[in-house]
Amino acid sequence: MFIEKYFNESSTGQINFTRQQASDFAKKVADDFNPLHNLDAKRFCVPGDLLFSVIMAKSGLHKQMSFTFSGMVTDSLSLNFPEKITDKAAIVDENNKEYLQIEVSGEYSNNNVLIDSLTKAYVEFSGHTFPHILVKLMSEHQVMINPARPMIMYQNMSIDMFKLDVENISLRLAKTSLSIEGKRGDAWLEFDILSSGKVIGHGKKHMLLSGLREYCQETIDLVVKGYNQSKSEYATHSE
Repeated sequence: MFIEKYFNESSTGQINFTRQQASDFAKKVADDFNPLHNLDAKRFCVPGDLLFSVIMAKSGLHKQMSFTFSGMVTDSLSLNFPEKITDKAAIVDENNKEYLQIEVSGEYSNNNVLIDSLTKAYVEFSGHTFPHILVKLMSEHQVMINPARPMIMYQNMSIDMFKLDVENISLRLAKTSLSIEGKRGDAWLEFDILSSGKVIGHGKKHMLLSGLREYCQETIDLVVKGYNQSKSEYATHSE
């Protein structure tokens, strides 16, 4: 499976990620240039979508799955991932601190082609959350994140598939919403899961936006320009 080169597994089954692996996944697979995933980031964290991808590769796919994030994973951690999930499970470190909860139900599949296709489709969709989707959403509500310290935290995600006897998956944005309370915002991105152009499921991604302030188009333009410049520089250096 494509995900195998983005994590390490010890002889005792523990999983860890180097900064290089996590950063490469963010940029090469998810097209995600969040500065928290840069090699030199002081507050470096492993992308939540990388954790999701490893779970799918190791534990398989259920028709209904939900993922709730409860802690930031760094490159210094060794984690225990469940091999199989029958109802609920959690990703924990050596001290039993929890970083992610998983709940599953319904039919199960370990079809690697299906799992790879769904994983890649979701990660690509999720990685484009900023600026493609969130900037428009913030503009509509006339709020924006703090440009000096942009905090967009992955809270949870769920999928509900009607069938698993498919292999080619794509995702399509269905609906967005943002609820605001003071300087905090809860953003929801709802998406359709498709195969051969037919809807075979739905999903939701929930993010927490903190440090909200009044919207300023000029400031947002500068943030997006900086984000796109990082992408351009990475592409140039990767050639």
